[in-house]
Amino acid sequence: MSDAFQDALAGLAAIVGDKHVIASGPDQEPYVVDWRGRYHGRAVAVVKPGSTAEVAAVVKFCAARRLAIVPQGGNTGMCGAATPDDRAGNVVIRLDRMRAVRDVSPLANTITVEAGCILAEVQNAARDVDRYFPLSLGAEGSCQIGGNISTNAGGTAVLRYGPTRDLVLGLEVVLPDGRVLNGLRALRKDNTGYALKQLFIGAEGTLGIVTAAVLKLFAPPRSSALALLKLQGVEQALEIMQRLRGAVGDRLGSLEIMSRSQVEAIAATVPHVTIPFELTTPWYLIVELTDTLAGVDLNEPLAAVLADAMEAGLADDAILASNLTQAKAIWSVRHSVSEGNKRSGYVVSHDSVVPLERQAAFVNNVEARIKAAVPHAKVVMHGHIGDGNIHVVALIDRVHCQDPDTTARLVAHINEIVDDETAAQDGAISAEHGIGITNRGRLARVADPLDIELMRDIKQLLDPHRLMNPGKIFSMGVA
Repeated sequence: MSDAFQDALAGLAAIVGDKHVIASGPDQEPYVVDWRGRYHGRAVAVVKPGSTAEVAAVVKFCAARRLAIVPQGGNTGMCGAATPDDRAGNVVIRLDRMRAVRDVSPLANTITVEAGCILAEVQNAARDVDRYFPLSLGAEGSCQIGGNISTNAGGTAVLRYGPTRDLVLGLEVVLPDGRVLNGLRALRKDNTGYALKQLFIGAEGTLGIVTAAVLKLFAPPRSSALALLKLQGVEQALEIMQRLRGAVGDRLGSLEIMSRSQVEAIAATVPHVTIPFELTTPWYLIVELTDTLAGVDLNEPLAAVLADAMEAGLADDAILASNLTQAKAIWSVRHSVSEGNKRSGYVVSHDSVVPLERQAAFVNNVEARIKAAVPHAKVVMHGHIGDGNIHVVALIDRVHCQDPDTTARLVAHINEIVDDETAAQDGAISAEHGIGITNRGRLARVADPLDIELMRDIKQLLDPHRLMNPGKIFSMGVA
C-alpha cells in the first residue's frame, strides 16, 4: 500500500476510530463484492462512521484527497450500485453504526430514523406505537433504510402505499463536499421552492449520502384476507384486479404474480420453502386484502369476487388462506424468488414496468422472443402486477457462462430483447431496482437524451469532481 493510502487510513481512523476502519484484505470481502457475486471491487478502506458529523468529516476528508466515495447500505441491491470499482482509491462508507430511531410521533404518523436502520427495525419501531410502515421486500431483515431510499425501493405494498419516494417526508444528506443538508422536516405540506429531497431518492448515492429520514406511518392493518389463484394468463389477472378494485377499493393491498416456471425454480433449489399448492396452471396470483378496522370479515368479499371470477372462467382454482400460518406459507414462496433464481443458474434479471393495459402483450412477446433467441434459457417471471412491474428473468445453466465474453454477448442480446419490448409497450427498463452498474449501458441506449443531459448537469453541479459513487448510473467520463 502506498504512503498516500497509509496516510488516508490513519486520517480516517482519526475521525471514526481504528476499529471502525477496515483496510484492504480478507475482512473487506463482504463490502467489495455484491451479494450475487457478480461485481468485485477494491477499496483502500471501509469506514463505519457513528454519526452524521463523522460522515460529513469522512466525506470532507475524502473530497480533499480526491478519494472516490462509495456509499453502501445492506449491500442487498440487484444492480451493483453499492459495489466499488477496481480502482485502488475507493472508500466504502457503511452506516451500520447509525441505527437510532430518533423520534416516533403517533400523532403526526411519522418516524425519524438514521440511515443504517434495518428495514425490519423500522417496521418494528412503528409497530411498537401501534403504527405501520408499509415498505416490505424480501431483504427486509438485512437491507438498510438509507439504501431503500437511495434506490427508491418498491416491494409488495406499492399498489396501496406507493414506492419509497411516496413514504419520505424529509431527509438529512451529506453532500459530496461534506456539507450537511438538513431537511428533516416532518411536514405533510411544504411548498417552499424546489423539493430537494427528491433529488436524492433513487439517486443511488451518486449525489450524496442519506444519513437520516423522516418517514410516513399509517394505521396498521388489523384485518386481512389472502388467496392464491391459479390462472391461465396475465390477462385473467388484470381482469380480476379490475373486479377487486371495484368491489373492495383501497382494501386491495397486494397483488403479486408468479409464473409456473418461477415457482418450479424455487421448489427445486430452496429446500426450506414448501410450495403449499399444486402446480397445475401457467400462472399464480397472490391477492391480499387489508383493513385498519379490527374484526372486519374480508374473507367474505374476497370469496365473492373469486367465485364470480371462477364462474366467468378467469381462474381455474382459488385457495383462500384459512389462517395466518397458511398465509405466511404462501408469502414465503413469493419472498424466495431471488434466492431460488440465484441458485438456479446465471441470472439475467430485468425490472421492466409497462402500462397495465399492455402487460399481457409484453409478457407474451418477451417470453417468445427470448426462447427463440436463446433456447437453453429458462424464462421465469414474477412481479407486482398491480403497478405494472413484471420481472422477466432468464436463468442460464452456468455451463453456458464459462467464458466472460460469451456471457456478456448473451446477456446483451437478452437485454436488448427485453428493452425493445419494454419500449414498444411505452414502458421503462427499471421500476424499483435502479441502474447501478448492471443497467447503465441499457439506460444510455433507451433513455431520452434530454433526460440524460439533465441528470448529468445535476451530477456536475453537486459533484463536480465525480467522487460520489463513480461509475453508477453513468459510465465513467460521462457524468
